[in-house]
Amino acid sequence: MAGINKTNAARLLDRAKIPYSLIPYEVDENDLAAQHIADQLGEDINCVFKTLVLHGDKNGFLVCVIPGNREVDLKKAAKASGNKKVEMIPMKELLATTGYIRGGCSPVGMKKPFPTFFDASCRDKETVYVSAGVRGLQIKVNPIALADYVHATITDLVSEL
Repeated sequence: MAGINKTNAARLLDRAKIPYSLIPYEVDENDLAAQHIADQLGEDINCVFKTLVLHGDKNGFLVCVIPGNREVDLKKAAKASGNKKVEMIPMKELLATTGYIRGGCSPVGMKKPFPTFFDASCRDKETVYVSAGVRGLQIKVNPIALADYVHATITDLVSEL
């Protein structure tokens, strides 16, 4: 891993003895979409997961980690998190809430631990990619090990195609 600076998320996984790889990719400031990352990595978009931060009407902030080409189903996320309704937080609140910026939001190492939910499709994958906490760097990791580490609930979170 010469030349790649470890992020806080990577150091936390090291401490927890969870095996992972840091995978750099070319950032396009005009295209922060997961599809761009999947294309850069030469990977299936269903293995590149995005980390979304939502706010519920009862229980506050929550984190949903879903395949990059899918949309979070707000009703499913609300039900999973014990809220009546949830909504995405405004982009301008992301850094203050999590310590991360758009395109570099990792489910590992946020400012505070929030209830976290991984989409059930992660169960079918040996490894997935999630942000390492900065744009241009992904963590390739076993999704179940990662979900366990962040105390995530694995449930159906995405809208039907």
